[in-house]
Amino acid sequence: MTWDPAHLPDQTGRTVVVTGATAGIGYFAAEQLAAAGADVVLASRSQDKLRRAADAVRSRVPLASVRTVALELGSSASVDAAASELAALPRLDALLLNGGVMSMDRTATTEDGLPLILGTHVAASARLLGRLLPSLVATASEHGSLSRVVHTSTGFVQMLRLRTDDLRHVSRLGITAYTKAKTATEIFAFELDRRLRAAGSPVASVVTRPGVGVDAKTPERPGVRDATTPYQRNPYTPWAQGKDTAAWSAVRALTDPQVSGGEYFSPSGRLRGAPVSIPLPARTAAPAGDTAERLWRQVEDLAGVTIDVADLASRPAP
Repeated sequence: MTWDPAHLPDQTGRTVVVTGATAGIGYFAAEQLAAAGADVVLASRSQDKLRRAADAVRSRVPLASVRTVALELGSSASVDAAASELAALPRLDALLLNGGVMSMDRTATTEDGLPLILGTHVAASARLLGRLLPSLVATASEHGSLSRVVHTSTGFVQMLRLRTDDLRHVSRLGITAYTKAKTATEIFAFELDRRLRAAGSPVASVVTRPGVGVDAKTPERPGVRDATTPYQRNPYTPWAQGKDTAAWSAVRALTDPQVSGGEYFSPSGRLRGAPVSIPLPARTAAPAGDTAERLWRQVEDLAGVTIDVADLASRPAP
């Protein structure tokens, strides 16, 4: 279908949670969703940044429905507290798993002792999903809709072919550790969609990648992207896009009425462009043997949750 990021389908009545929502792609995804009428929940660790992000959204979308929830992805206790607050919402239609620490310090760990990149990008996202999946199922069942879980990945996954048989093993290079975490994210996301489909669950799991979004091409927002916020230089700036357009792939995955699950959305160009559905990468969408099953068990172990999709699908709506 023809897709216009400037004219999204009406999202009135839908509630969407965005993690990592106080800056970059997460913030702009939230702003665009609010402009389309969604009730947007900003989730991030800093209360001050949450306040500034919510104010920035309202400055662009005066009638925006915006809520905030404190979420520290490096703490399972914080994830559980945030999940309890989110599960109490009247409805929950979609979850954008965008948050995660970008520290390149290989010795850094979460409060629970996991490598920081693995813990925040993979384990915390899975734990949050496991806690919120019943709400996503219940909302879809009640409203006759299809709830969505959107996982943010990176183009590095297809450039660096990394093993996932031992997720706890930390690479010496930060970018490799990040790419390994995102490789695990993709395999988990596609396996989740297979399990949801097999169970007849009204929830879709979708993968997106943003291309390259750079500060130099990102429009200013007070307290989010302005003279008071850190500026990151990027050698790809001449060929890249702003973080507002880098959010398009995730926003399409959340709002396109034709999404059914298992898709992969990406910019039409390698670094930038309109969001399009691309062919699934076999290495993560259909890995050999029991790779996906073994990774699923690893992620459950790291996250400290059991995600029984079949059991959720068989429960009656509350």
